[in-house]
Amino acid sequence: MIQSARLSWKEVRDQIKSGILDRTYAPGDKLPRDADIADQLGCARSTVQRAMRDLSDAGLVERKRKGGTHVRMDPVTRATVDIPITRLEVEKRGSVYGYHLITQDLVRIPPEIAGKFEQTEPTDMMRVRAVHLADHKPHIYEDRWISTDTVPEILKVDLARESANEWLVRNKPYTRCDLRFYAISATAETADILDSEKGSALLVIERTTWVGTAPITLVKAYASPGYELLTSN
Repeated sequence: MIQSARLSWKEVRDQIKSGILDRTYAPGDKLPRDADIADQLGCARSTVQRAMRDLSDAGLVERKRKGGTHVRMDPVTRATVDIPITRLEVEKRGSVYGYHLITQDLVRIPPEIAGKFEQTEPTDMMRVRAVHLADHKPHIYEDRWISTDTVPEILKVDLARESANEWLVRNKPYTRCDLRFYAISATAETADILDSEKGSALLVIERTTWVGTAPITLVKAYASPGYELLTSN
């Protein structure tokens, strides 16, 4: 590591990460104390601690109270996927965004959805079905469940004008997100909504979010054929 003044926590993180990747610190090795790294790099101890938290979240190091920080024996590589606002996603690629609300109802959730929300008893939730458009063509079809117990404000939102996707991203931060990707063959209904052929391959992005243990929303986003998803770290 090269001493430098006023390093940001990201610069400190990158220097430590480089030492891990070039095997200066091999799997299982104990890293120097935060205070020693701070002295070596000429930065605040809190800066090193912030960098270490990020490395721990990324699965590269393991921190134990009174046990110090060790390089993980089995480092985990994690890709980070932010929940996108579909309107911005469409506009970023230079297309004209459109949105159409299909249905909005308060109904009893089926057992499958209750299970994914980790609930033992079905409850009433809002089901919202909508399609996002790009250049007047179907882009994403959303089939979404929203807990009105956790998000009672959603009852006052005009979802015919503002998508639940955009409103929830901007107004309801989550503490946990389960994310699934899988492919299905388009049913007659999804093919009609996405203007595709019945039986064509569709990518489904399924997200379930919570705040604490309280469910926020579960959405199955069916992407039109040709949709691409990019993630980087």
